[in-house]
Amino acid sequence: MSTTGMESLLRQAREIQDGELSKFCARITKLLQQQDTGAEAVDALRRLLLILSATKYRRKLEQPCMGLLQTTLCSTTAPPQLQLLCATILREMAPVEGLALTCEQAHNSHTLSLVASVLLAQGDRQDEVGSVGRRALQLLEARPSEGPGPRPLLPVLSKVASLSPGILPKAQVDLLHRRLVGWLRYASAQQGSAQLPGSGFSAARTRQPGLVSEVDGSVATDFFTVLSTSQRFTEDQRLNVLAFSMLRAWLLLGLPAGLTAVEADDRSELEGSTQSVLSAASATASRLLPPQQQLRAGAFEYCQRILEQSGRRALRRADSDLQKACLVEAVLLLDLLCRQEPSFLYPALPCLKALLGRLCGDPTQARTLLPVARFLLSHGEAAAVDSEAVCQHLFTSVPAELFPCPMLAFELVQFCRDNLHLLGPGLGLLKLSFPNLLKLLAWNSPALTSEFVVLLPSLVDAGTAVELLHALLDLPCLTAALDLQLRLSPTTSSEWPLWDVSLRPTSCLEGFRDPHFQPLFQFLLRSKAAGSTLRLAPLHRLLQPLAGCARVLQCAQAVPTLLHAFFSAVPHVADAALMAQLALALLERSGSLFPVPQYEAQVHRVLSTQFLGLCRLRPALVVELARDLLGFAGSVSGIRSQESMFTAVVWAAGEYLTVAHDRRCTVEQVTRFFEALEALLFEVTQSRRSAIPPPCQPQVITVLMTTLTKLASRSQDLIPRVSLLLSKLRGLPVGSGDEGTDAVRTRATELTNLLKMPSVAQFVFSPGPEATSPRFHRDATTALPLALRTVSQLVDSEASPLPVALPGRLWGRMPHQLQPQHQTSERLLYWLCARSIKPGNRKAV
Repeated sequence: MSTTGMESLLRQAREIQDGELSKFCARITKLLQQQDTGAEAVDALRRLLLILSATKYRRKLEQPCMGLLQTTLCSTTAPPQLQLLCATILREMAPVEGLALTCEQAHNSHTLSLVASVLLAQGDRQDEVGSVGRRALQLLEARPSEGPGPRPLLPVLSKVASLSPGILPKAQVDLLHRRLVGWLRYASAQQGSAQLPGSGFSAARTRQPGLVSEVDGSVATDFFTVLSTSQRFTEDQRLNVLAFSMLRAWLLLGLPAGLTAVEADDRSELEGSTQSVLSAASATASRLLPPQQQLRAGAFEYCQRILEQSGRRALRRADSDLQKACLVEAVLLLDLLCRQEPSFLYPALPCLKALLGRLCGDPTQARTLLPVARFLLSHGEAAAVDSEAVCQHLFTSVPAELFPCPMLAFELVQFCRDNLHLLGPGLGLLKLSFPNLLKLLAWNSPALTSEFVVLLPSLVDAGTAVELLHALLDLPCLTAALDLQLRLSPTTSSEWPLWDVSLRPTSCLEGFRDPHFQPLFQFLLRSKAAGSTLRLAPLHRLLQPLAGCARVLQCAQAVPTLLHAFFSAVPHVADAALMAQLALALLERSGSLFPVPQYEAQVHRVLSTQFLGLCRLRPALVVELARDLLGFAGSVSGIRSQESMFTAVVWAAGEYLTVAHDRRCTVEQVTRFFEALEALLFEVTQSRRSAIPPPCQPQVITVLMTTLTKLASRSQDLIPRVSLLLSKLRGLPVGSGDEGTDAVRTRATELTNLLKMPSVAQFVFSPGPEATSPRFHRDATTALPLALRTVSQLVDSEASPLPVALPGRLWGRMPHQLQPQHQTSERLLYWLCARSIKPGNRKAV
């Protein structure tokens, strides 16, 4: 069906009113009441399901219709297709009040699987989970001679165990353990029989079934597993496959009621210690063990058989893919079994070492290396096995060669996330390999961004923080370089999505081969942390034709999110020297970014916010980096190209360049900053509209004026100069529109009025700790709250005679990220309160 037709059907389903739905339910009720429900009833139920699933809000069906849906679902004579539709409709409406359906109404495994899907969707309001599990185990114990077998019950039991671990009684759980052992170990090794049509004078002849075979075509000489091939499978063989698929979840969660996982592990360890290494895996000794240990022994033998079968050369591509999937599941099962039963560890190690040697030499088996590495990390210390070699292979060779494989990239990053606690103290190998991990992110950024947000804080430490920051900022450039690398690779797999074929970057390909650019490309594509950084501006210009590539654009969109995750971890690892290095890196890289559309503006906003965050954590940075900050903020070009970063630097200078934050701050430093910013403000405000440097935004000019006023309040010799400059700005037409002009004029007026009282200006811009902490105006037991309310009314009044600027107007137009830590309104109210209580006491101010 075409897309237009599907949209038309969905629209019609959504537009059906409640009255029409009631009539339709009445029709369905009549159809379900008939003795022979045919194709018309099936079609009507399909339409009803479409109506229910197409609408966002919950529809309400008539009670007779609801009752017949439940009756048809549990009927022994209803067609299976009709039962399935009834169960799907009831599940779509869940949760439903007054549902009369119970699992005791299901008399066979197929019906119970449908009823269970409805009941479990309701939530565990009346112990539905426990009743479904107990009923499933009862039907499993009954062993019906005819009808559907126990296959539909296994997914139900697995779901029950995942929803409510330990809810099933011990006797019935032991029964399932024995049944699972039988299905895993003693499934038939012969193919299912096939009926051949006979002649007209004789009955149908039955072909003698043959033996199942291996994936390489040879006859199977051992017991049946999921990797055994056959033309026709028997019922017990299908149960074998289904039991293996649910085995890991059942071993992890399927504990009897009243027995916790810790107690089970302790008991199994005690019992396993009394068994020898050989007897723990033998079939004869396993029959003497309790049912849960029997299942573990059977699962261990089954996994060993899977490992042996995975080494065979498959004849078909589908069988090869199945081998990889089953091998991963078998190794994960072995990991779980060895944690629950330590005696299995030493018999499993030779198999896994042989498997590891086979997998490391085959790049197509890289995904199966992950569970093996997980096993060695979990048990390497107990077995005296070094897991560093396989981890080094995973973090170096695999990402460098197989980064275009999306599933491998996701699983490798998830492996790093889930096993941080196993990768050794300090995560040294993982942190050194971050350039390789970033290749996965650069090529698969939409799928891996959220994973890296969680992983990235673990990669940050004092040794890698600066290099990692540069690598994150160069991530789009890395994507373009990987694109070129794949274009020139002779062994590129045709299965991987490679590049945008609409782009033909001939100059980039030539530059990739140019010896002049080779050191830069080698550094950008390095496999381990180099401990240093290189300026990649030449590569930015060379790779500019690839800046519009879709993959590069996607990667650029992820960088701001990753930068926030990076800086969230910086306060936990950074000392004073590292913060200074990071601040310098922010200043340097704000003018050296890969020219992706809209990338620079987004990154500048993040860098400006994080620069202010570093200054807030360590205000002394402004004094320590005074020369670099003056060099950055002393030119008009920085305003035009890096407006947000320039504004942040100017604001930080005005906020933290004071002796209150650093005793090393001198009058000479304040004067030097003032003169540089004064000249800059004069230059940008006196430039003509037709000049090459365009007029600045009003926000930049107001920040410059405010910073100059702050600096002048700390050196009163500068007050006449800033007052003269502000008086000129009050009458100067600045900005591109009337609103911007009004904002600049208003700010200049407010600052001029504030400077008329130097002591007030100094207190407002540089308050002492006694003014900000503790905040006495929050103490309801003092008289200060009443005084503050009175003073607030005076300040907010339009007819106030005070020559002080209103706090709301003074700071209301500042951007959110530039607001000071303590609002100026609070500072001013402190001073006004002090003046109202102790008039004339200017020394206290």
